[in-house]
Amino acid sequence: QVQLVESGGGLVLPGGSLRLSCTASGSVFEIYDFTWYRQAPGKQREFVARITSGSITKYEDSVKGRFAISRDNAKSTVYLQMNSLKPEDTGVYLCNARNRYSDLDDYWGQGTQATVSS
Repeated sequence: QVQLVESGGGLVLPGGSLRLSCTASGSVFEIYDFTWYRQAPGKQREFVARITSGSITKYEDSVKGRFAISRDNAKSTVYLQMNSLKPEDTGVYLCNARNRYSDLDDYWGQGTQATVSS
């Protein structure tokens, strides 16, 4: 079992920055790929960024050049640095962990709200 706790959300002006954290406990952190998703009111959950166990990263097109995902295996934490934020980045950001060896070993955090508004 893996427990995920997200933090770092809040209210920020357009053009501002936030750094989200996803801290994991309960298993071997290094074998998990981590993905950030977001869900805006009335919209489907969408992929934002992923970092594999080997630190390969992938981004949704609208966040490329603005967001950066990273991981600190020593702290069992994944980060999402979000810069040049836009109102359309508003939503609940959810962290997902998936075992690189088994798609069935998959966990979600409770989410953290990020609101970009003037």
